[in-house]
Amino acid sequence: MAPKALDYESLNENMKKVQYAVRGELYLRASELQKEGKKIIFTNVGNPHALGQKPLTFPRQVVALCQAPFLLDDPNVGLIFPADAIARAKHYLSLTSGGLGAYSDSRGIPGIRKEVAEFIGRRDGYPSDPELIFLTDGASKGVMQILNTIIRGDGDGVLVPVPQYPLYSAAISLFGGSLVPYYLEETANWGLDINDLRHAVFQARSKGITVRAMVIINPGNPTGQCLSEANLREILHFCYQENLALLGDEVYQQNIYQDERPFISARKVLMDMGPPISKEIQLVSFHTVSKGYWGECGQRGGYFEMTNIPAQTVDEIYKVASISLSPNVPAQIFMGLMVNPPKPGDISYEQFIRESKGILESLRRRARIMTDGFNSCRNVVCNFTEGAMYSFPQIRLPPKAIEAAKKAGKVPDVFYCLKLLEATGISTVPGSGFGQKEGVFHLRTTILPSEEDMPAIMASFKKFNDEFMEEHEDHRGYSRM
Repeated sequence: MAPKALDYESLNENMKKVQYAVRGELYLRASELQKEGKKIIFTNVGNPHALGQKPLTFPRQVVALCQAPFLLDDPNVGLIFPADAIARAKHYLSLTSGGLGAYSDSRGIPGIRKEVAEFIGRRDGYPSDPELIFLTDGASKGVMQILNTIIRGDGDGVLVPVPQYPLYSAAISLFGGSLVPYYLEETANWGLDINDLRHAVFQARSKGITVRAMVIINPGNPTGQCLSEANLREILHFCYQENLALLGDEVYQQNIYQDERPFISARKVLMDMGPPISKEIQLVSFHTVSKGYWGECGQRGGYFEMTNIPAQTVDEIYKVASISLSPNVPAQIFMGLMVNPPKPGDISYEQFIRESKGILESLRRRARIMTDGFNSCRNVVCNFTEGAMYSFPQIRLPPKAIEAAKKAGKVPDVFYCLKLLEATGISTVPGSGFGQKEGVFHLRTTILPSEEDMPAIMASFKKFNDEFMEEHEDHRGYSRM
C-alpha cells in the first residue's frame, strides 16, 4: 500500500530538516529523569518564572481585571486593586471590540500599537508609525513571519550569527531557505568582524545563493555580548553596500549587566546615520514581554516594527497575518503595559520600580557569580555575560573525552552535557545546538536560577566538571590553550 499523507516517509522534507536543540535530546532526557523522581534544574531555556522569578504586580493586576471585568463593577474593587490598575484596565477594555475574548485586528489593537510606537519614539528619539508595527504571539512568531516573507526557495540565504539562537536555523530550514553562517570571535568577547561577513557572503554567492538578509541578536543569545554603536554602524554600512535587509532581534534590550555598552537599537543608529542610508536600508526589529525583568514567557506577547518597507509589502504581511485572525489579546495588553509602565506619581510606581530594579540587580549579580564559577573550573573558559540571560562557557574537552563520546555515538559536547545532567540534574544545551567552530565545544546555561541557589549549583557543576576532566585527562598535561 502506498504511504499515507501523514506517514513519516511522506512528510514535508523541510519539516524533517528542522532541529531545535533548546528542546532537544538533553531536554527530553531531563524530562525522563524528572518523571523518575530526580530533581532537575532546567537551565536550558530562558524561562524566568519557571526558575522562581516572581511576576511584576502591576501588570498582573491590570490583566486580572481585564480577564474578569465584572470585578470592576464590585463596590469593593478599590480595596483590593490600586486606582491606577483599575484605570488602566478600563482603558484597555475600551480599546477592545468586546473584551479579551474577542478577536482584535490581525496587526494587534490599534491603541496598543500606538503605545508601542510612542515607546520606540522615546527610546530612539525618532517618531515611529503604529501602522508599521505588528503585535505577535511572542517575538518568535514575528521572526518566522518575516523569514517566511523573505525566503523564496533554497537559493535564498540569510546571514545568521554563529553561535546562534536555533529559532533561526530551524525557521530557515522549515521555509526551505539556506542559512549563511558568520562566526562571532570568542577571543574578542564574541565580537563581529566585517571581513568575516564579506567572506561569508562571497562564499554563499560562489555556491549560487542569493543572500537577502542579515540577522543580528543584540544583546546576544547564547553569547551575551552587547553591540556597540560603532559595531552597529559597520553592520548597517555593510547591509547598505550588499543590499541586505536587516533583522534586529532585540528581545534582551532590558537585560544589560555592565555600564560600558548600554543597549542601543539598530533603528536609532540607522536614523542617526541620515540619508541616504537611513532612507534605504530595510530594517525589521523585534521585541517581547518574555525577557527583560518581565519574564512573561507563557503570555506570548511580542511585536515587530518595520522601517523602509514598501507599503505593498506591508499589505502582503498583513494579509498573511490575517490567516491567523488575531494575535493573543491578553498578551497585547501585557505588551502595552511593558511599553507604558507606571509613571512617577502613579500609585503603583514605587512598587513597580522596586520590583523591576530588584530583578535586574539580582540578574547582574548572578551573571558575575556564574562567569566566575565557570572560570574557576578546570578546562572551562567563559566570557562575562554583558547582556541577555545566558552563559556560554567553552569546555576544553581532552582527547580521551572526545574518544569516549565517539564510542558512545554522541557529539562530544552532547556527551559532556548528558553526563552533567545525570550527575547533577543540571539541564543545559550543548553548544553544537547553536553552532560553533570545528573542534571547539561549549554549553549554554541560563543565569536564571535563584541567587540563593546559584552558589550550590556552581559548586555542583565544578565538582562534576573537575572529576570528569580528571577521569578523561591522560595526565601528560592538557593545555588550557
